[in-house]
Amino acid sequence: MASALKNLSEYNEASIPDGKEFKIGIVVAEWNKEITHALYEGCFDTLIKHGVQEENIHTAQVPGTFELTVGGKIIATQYPLDAVVCIGCVIKGETAHNEYINNAVATGLTNMGMASGIPFIFGVLTPNDEQQAKDRAGGKYGNKGVEAGVTALRMAGLKKGLKNRKTTIGFGN
Repeated sequence: MASALKNLSEYNEASIPDGKEFKIGIVVAEWNKEITHALYEGCFDTLIKHGVQEENIHTAQVPGTFELTVGGKIIATQYPLDAVVCIGCVIKGETAHNEYINNAVATGLTNMGMASGIPFIFGVLTPNDEQQAKDRAGGKYGNKGVEAGVTALRMAGLKKGLKNRKTTIGFGN
């Protein structure tokens, strides 16, 4: 759903697991730092609000969005994490660089999650211009950092909830 139709900061709080036992990594790109730091604050505050202890939130900063995948891998190997949120912003410019970066990061984070069993959350804005980024980093459409934090909590809860169950691929047991 387009963020123009939904506020990124609104969610059903009853559907969020208690985060007091979770360990979460956050990797933040420095490029477009006005935007990415606002996203980080939204994510961090959401994790704290839902019980994640501050000492269980591990943060790393990388130069740009393209480096999120390697930064995510590094932080995930340094700490026993339940999820890793990767925060960046790639504003479309005059070239197709945004398509290459966004595709590489999305694919990389998906592959990291599949290979490691740790959810890697795509908290990357992909706007057409700076105003669209601001609108989604605490502006009129809320803060995608909040959405990324909620996603990390829900995925960490899913992982913890299924940890002790025998599961099979598919829908039948």
